[in-house]
Amino acid sequence: MDLQLVQGQFSSTDASEIISKLIEVKIKYHEEKIKLHENEEDLKYRESKIIRLQNQLKETRDFLLQQTGMVSVESNINIL
Repeated sequence: MDLQLVQGQFSSTDASEIISKLIEVKIKYHEEKIKLHENEEDLKYRESKIIRLQNQLKETRDFLLQQTGMVSVESNINIL
């Protein structure tokens, strides 16, 4: 099953906002799981995921700040 999450042309500001919101939801998901503190291995895994997501978000925002005009954004989820 394929789920088309985002597709279209956006200003760099709008694209940054859309992508930021998506990544923030994923970060919050991992933060909530950390609060449950399932086990030490899971905790470290989720902390590393959060750091990676935060780094990717910063890189994406920096990239989009440099863009002028419209940008194309596509995001698909493939459920296997």
